[in-house]
Amino acid sequence: MTDPHFWWYVSRASAIVAWSLLTATVLWGVLLSTRVLRAADNPAWLKDLHRYLSGTAIVMTLVHVGSLLLDPYLRDQTGFGIVSALVPFASEFKPLPVAFGIVALYLMAAVALSSLAMRVLPRRAWKGLHYASYAVVALVAFHAAFAGSDTGTWWYIMVSTALIVATTLAVVVRQVVGSVAAQRQRAAARARQVPQRNERLRAIVAERVPLAEGVVGLRLAREDGGPVPVWTPGSHLTLHLANGLDRQYSLCGDPADRRSFDIAVQRSERSAGGSRFIHESLRVGDVVEIGSPRNHFELEPAPDYLFIAGGIGITALTSMIASLPASRHWSLVYLGRSRRTMPFVDLLESRYPGRVRVHATDEQLTRHPAAAEAALSRAQVYACGPAGLMDELTAAVPSERLHLERFVPADRAAGIVAQPVHVQMPGVGSFRVPADRSILDVLEDAGAPVTGSCRKGVCGTCELRVLGGTPLHLDSVTDDGAKDAAGVMYPCVSRALSPELSLDL
Repeated sequence: MTDPHFWWYVSRASAIVAWSLLTATVLWGVLLSTRVLRAADNPAWLKDLHRYLSGTAIVMTLVHVGSLLLDPYLRDQTGFGIVSALVPFASEFKPLPVAFGIVALYLMAAVALSSLAMRVLPRRAWKGLHYASYAVVALVAFHAAFAGSDTGTWWYIMVSTALIVATTLAVVVRQVVGSVAAQRQRAAARARQVPQRNERLRAIVAERVPLAEGVVGLRLAREDGGPVPVWTPGSHLTLHLANGLDRQYSLCGDPADRRSFDIAVQRSERSAGGSRFIHESLRVGDVVEIGSPRNHFELEPAPDYLFIAGGIGITALTSMIASLPASRHWSLVYLGRSRRTMPFVDLLESRYPGRVRVHATDEQLTRHPAAAEAALSRAQVYACGPAGLMDELTAAVPSERLHLERFVPADRAAGIVAQPVHVQMPGVGSFRVPADRSILDVLEDAGAPVTGSCRKGVCGTCELRVLGGTPLHLDSVTDDGAKDAAGVMYPCVSRALSPELSLDL
């Protein structure tokens, strides 16, 4: 350390090592983000190495800065001091290249801190800060090219060229792989006729008509006049209301009519603000945002159908009935408090005489045994209505013949003690979900690109693919066997039987 050139050697060596480590950090980050190493995808050690490389790069950068401050030649000849090392453009020695290096140091620190705070930062903020790593590498390259004392030597030219080429290739690979992955995801979504998760349309209320006592019918057309998205019988639509609420309503029009969507909304006496807002505030000409149609209540081919509707549950069945060929055998049992509260009752009876049986409580002395009838039938049973009716049918009809859509989720969490679970999402992160929070809430807080709506386990908006682990299904969207066969779960209410889950969009 008595050699007058000692600190000069230390600053040169630490700079090259820091630059090399920074480049390795970016390369390793690209390998992680593109999942090139998915075959060895126990991501814990991969991420630990990524953090180790970045941390060591910062340490070597600090060694570089410290050795410059301790270099007597630089201090005596240029007045280089702590202000020059920490404040951009304060140095009289090559002010622009030195400023590049100082800004790079601060960006490196911001990226490192964002990694430590990844669990509490919004995903978008964390990702934006992480992209600054590419800017750091570019700034360091300019800093080294114009501030270094070895830029004309052959070994420096070789090393710097290798580092710059490696970083450039990494950025190109990252962009290409990301673009290909996005294209594949969009193609797969189109192939499955699944709408993009965050897609919304602006619709105008074209018609508003009373359908029954306490029930209003709305016809929603696209504001731009274009055709509405394709939908199938049993689909529902999410309305994103101006009061901040999201509500799902079954489509009850003709799937072949691409001009508009038809829904029926019953005003609930216990409304949390959705049906009340629609009845009191939504008028013809108003604009409302809607999601693309989703269907978790699909009509499957069968020779015979028994439809059972309870009250407003008829809306989910009307499009099914209308889609059947005239020769198909089917019947409808329509239950309600009174005819004046039952939408479409007169239309159904007149259009399908002999197939529709209406049981209004105020007209009948006995309760219709819908569950017993369904149990004795050999038909495929499609039912939608209040929780009591759905529970009776579930107890009476074999699951292979029963297809339900619920307004209110079944109480499936009774007697189950929630346990913490670790959730991993490729390209997003790893999260610990405590026992008192839902998986959906934790993923949303972390900035994951997930979408929730009902948060009760009935609408299916939050559907995620299960890549690993065993989910504990507590929702009422579809049959558990169907969910396992499709490899999906609904994280708004469901949890896990295994200590870890790996989920994806």
